[in-house]
Amino acid sequence: MATKLQAIGLRMEYYQPRTGGRLLALDNVNLAVEEGEFVTIVGPSGCGKTTFINIADGLLKPTGGKIMLDGIEVKGPGLDRAMVFQDPCLLPWRTVLKNVLFGMECQGRDGAKEKDRALKFIKLVGLSGFEDHYPHELSGGMQQRCNLARALTVDPEILIMDEPFAALDAQTREIMQMELLRIWNEARKTVLFITHQINEAIYLADRVIIFGARPGRVKDVLKIDIPRPRKLSVKREKQFLEYEDHLWNQIEEEVKKTMVQDQVVHNIDA
Repeated sequence: MATKLQAIGLRMEYYQPRTGGRLLALDNVNLAVEEGEFVTIVGPSGCGKTTFINIADGLLKPTGGKIMLDGIEVKGPGLDRAMVFQDPCLLPWRTVLKNVLFGMECQGRDGAKEKDRALKFIKLVGLSGFEDHYPHELSGGMQQRCNLARALTVDPEILIMDEPFAALDAQTREIMQMELLRIWNEARKTVLFITHQINEAIYLADRVIIFGARPGRVKDVLKIDIPRPRKLSVKREKQFLEYEDHLWNQIEEEVKKTMVQDQVVHNIDA
């Protein structure tokens, strides 16, 4: 497989106006995502996961290193990437169909061909029959399905997802994980997915990338050798639980480092 996205020596510092200091969020991050691959990223809170994907989407400019997409350096937002946030960010005055069409309208594409494409992805995410409904008439899971359809409709090279199911209840979240794999299997997009939930990361991924405590860097990469398609019941199987134990052990180490760092900072401030 060809490399779709690559981070090379990525570094990100934030200036802190109150103290006049600088916070190092990412340090020498190197990783690659292959074409058509589903990659998840996990790590302790504050390890730079969201910073990393904001750089990948072109929303932030790194202070060092670079991200390449299809061999071209990312220097800003582009039509070759689509971001799915935790909040569906639907426009409340637009119907499902109009929300899904919004991305293409922003690109100056609003003809019959685009409408047919939007309807295709509305069907793919399981929202047929809800084309004329407004966001407030949908459940949280349905809103996120609409959000996903909007992202897929613009035909990005890579789909970047920042904890898209975090706000859903446990049962809906499980169903959305299964549905996402079904949609991904049909659309075959490259996916970079951020999550705090370990079993979600394993269930969805071809590979799980573990970020270490701040400053974020790649601590480990775990290949998930579980055949696809995957039923939710796979989460109870021995191999899955072994992966889960491995990841929890890795992240527990990093969480403890973070707690020590925070205590040191607290003592200094005191």
